Amino acid sequence: MKLYYIPISGNSYKVRILLSLLRVPYEKVVLKGGSAKEHKQPEFLKMSPRGEVPVLEDNGTVLWDSAACLVYIARKHGGEQWLPSPPADMAQVMQWVALAGNEIQFGLQYARRGVLQDRWTAGTLEQGHAMGRVALNALETRLKDHDWLALGRPTIADVACFPYIESAPEARLPLDPYPGVRAWLARCKALPGWAERETNQPQIHTDTHR
Repeated sequence: MKLYYIPISGNSYKVRILLSLLRVPYEKVVLKGGSAKEHKQPEFLKMSPRGEVPVLEDNGTVLWDSAACLVYIARKHGGEQWLPSPPADMAQVMQWVALAGNEIQFGLQYARRGVLQDRWTAGTLEQGHAMGRVALNALETRLKDHDWLALGRPTIADVACFPYIESAPEARLPLDPYPGVRAWLARCKALPGWAERETNQPQIHTDTHR
């Protein structure tokens, strides 16, 4: 299994988290972001038509969406715990994965990108904050009475939402008003095998994570 990613990418981070939690061996291929834009080059676009990271490659299967990567890894390596097969249970997990791809992405992810890179692709900082608060309020409502987002245990719901919730202060949206969210972040990071964030942008290289 091979993961193509950029360290600053929260979507890449989610996939690294799940691979680490499940102790799945994989090869890292770290791409240059910034002005190099290796993820926008023709060779990479053959794998990822959107020109985005992460991309997961496994025995001829190529996946270029972080949610699809989480689903694939969970069902292949995680059994029923991380993405259960009963319809109601699966739907409870996937509604949070959907939140990660909507209000969290268009709010917190894009606001963070704007603040850190001065690249505003979907609205202003104020608009990003408005959408981000929708996401944070949804999480706080759930987490004030529950330890986890779905089913009373860690699932890919938590993994999908974690990176851009944790980095909300980098989008200039403090987490002080959300005690349930802050306690949940700590619980996530305390799980055995939880991967650390990578904040640097190293030169392209490959290595093997085990």
